[in-house]
Amino acid sequence: MNTRLIISLLCAGVLAFACGPRSRSESGSVAAVQPLQLTNKIDVPSRRRTTKQDAKIDSRLNVAVVANEVRFAFNVTNVSKKHVELSFPSGKSYDFVVVDSLGREVWHWSSGRMFTQGMQNKQLGTGDVMHVAEAWKRPLQPGHYTAIATLNSSNYPIEQRADFTLP
Repeated sequence: MNTRLIISLLCAGVLAFACGPRSRSESGSVAAVQPLQLTNKIDVPSRRRTTKQDAKIDSRLNVAVVANEVRFAFNVTNVSKKHVELSFPSGKSYDFVVVDSLGREVWHWSSGRMFTQGMQNKQLGTGDVMHVAEAWKRPLQPGHYTAIATLNSSNYPIEQRADFTLP
């Protein structure tokens, strides 16, 4: 009788671990952006220092304007000598928004998407990078725009902005 209970609990634990949430950057579902024949590239470094465990996080947002799309690459790097654990309250660990020169939202990556409601954690060792990339296909008319990338971490929230121009 006791053995049946232990085996049942072990099976339930294995199943819960196997079906648990995974971050998008680990699953490989987000393709890496390799700028090809860029017409406009902006590289905006930013450092956000935090007192949590003396950890230092560096973020960088790259915007690449290609013929019929705008590519966004958001890198978050652990530049401290300690491990950093990023905590996410849901499956939406990052987001990209584009606003026009008047501050009106013209594109929102997460609009119309569904995300898991389970908490997630992402470990970053010293020098490790969390890389996410998305593309805005068929952008609007020519003009000046601002890309806003956010890391939706509950313990290390980061927002990075970059201005770009569509010719």
